[in-house]
Amino acid sequence: MSIACCLPVVECVYCLACARWAWQRCLHSGDYDSETWGVASAAEFEPVPRLCRLILSVYEDDLENPQWAPPGGYGMEPRWVVHRRTYEHTNGHAPTYLLYVDHRHSDVVLAVRGMNMAKESDYAVLLDNKLGQRRFDGGYVHNGLLKAAEWVFDAECDVLRDLLEKNPGYTLTFSGHSLGSGVVAMLALVAVHNKERLGGIERKRIRCFAMAPARCMSLNLAVRYADIINAVILQDDFLPRTDIPLEDIFKSLFCLPCLLCGRCLIDTCIPESVMLRDPRRLYAPGRLYHIVERKPFSCGRIPPVVRTAVPVDGRFEHIVLSCNATSDHAIIWIEREAQRALDLLLENEKTMEAPEVQRMGHEITVTRAHDEEQQAALRRAVALGVADVNVPSTYGTFDENHTSEADEASPPLSDSGRRRAWDEWISRIFEKDESGQMVPRR
Repeated sequence: MSIACCLPVVECVYCLACARWAWQRCLHSGDYDSETWGVASAAEFEPVPRLCRLILSVYEDDLENPQWAPPGGYGMEPRWVVHRRTYEHTNGHAPTYLLYVDHRHSDVVLAVRGMNMAKESDYAVLLDNKLGQRRFDGGYVHNGLLKAAEWVFDAECDVLRDLLEKNPGYTLTFSGHSLGSGVVAMLALVAVHNKERLGGIERKRIRCFAMAPARCMSLNLAVRYADIINAVILQDDFLPRTDIPLEDIFKSLFCLPCLLCGRCLIDTCIPESVMLRDPRRLYAPGRLYHIVERKPFSCGRIPPVVRTAVPVDGRFEHIVLSCNATSDHAIIWIEREAQRALDLLLENEKTMEAPEVQRMGHEITVTRAHDEEQQAALRRAVALGVADVNVPSTYGTFDENHTSEADEASPPLSDSGRRRAWDEWISRIFEKDESGQMVPRR
């Protein structure tokens, strides 16, 4: 009709809307996602490049004669490797991993490699999930990743317990990249819920570093376990930013840019408040560390900056149309930029010359700040209503009648039971003041 009247109004409006969306999306840079976050300290970020090198060492066939070592080597002693499990040992239940006792840093580390594109078993782990399929501790998790983590835990818990008993005071660290990051995030959850099988280890001695993490747990779990799970994201990495089912990603591997553009359009059309209220939507786990090393319209890289937060809304919800969206996912680039960022942090803070008492005091301050930030995130989650796992989905398509055999390991609570468990957990952290406001307990 508009063409017949020689006034293509509808067409012009449509073209203008598309041009506006494309303009905004092309200008959206990865550093915008964390521009309001605080800067990480050298003490808290110190393990990241070291653990990246441990993950890289899992790819080696012979650590005595490494072929793919980064500049400076892996920084590890081959004699401290307890064992290395290949696909022949795991029978496809989990990716290849390595168990290492780091006596220099008083740490027992289980490092899991990323996805092997040539192994069908890795695809099976990755694709074994439907949104809303698997419940865990009042939230939702990725079913295949949790099953892989449970298999690894059952296979290694006795060895881990013996190592922790022989080395009292050592921390237990799970680290992984990409597919391995999801496995280790689930491992941290399983370890916290089975501490007695690890000799009664305290929660504060368990930690996890997920490099280039997959979205593997619901928002309430991501916030509640932010004290032990840390996710490291390099600039424009696509994987932590998209909730596209991983099955669709790998089916469209050769047309990934088209898929990401389509996802960008969906992100633009659906309000974030609507997405937040879906309890089965999966997110990147724990506390987030964002390494920023490029700015819009800048030529080349800038000195990397590490920002950190426990966000609730604005948690890497938008795909970045960038030529680096896939290269930033590579563990070798994460290790390289993380080491550069750590060197700059050490230079700025001059921690190498600081007295031991001052360093300890700084670590206590950082820990207290993290606790306060996590409590603020919990209050924000409660205020937004994302903690209630009974809210029905308002945007996704879920199989309401599907039940997994694996649910028997962690049976779902009733509606009232889930609400009561959440209220009891919140009451242990917060209390009401005289004005009726919720404040942290002293």
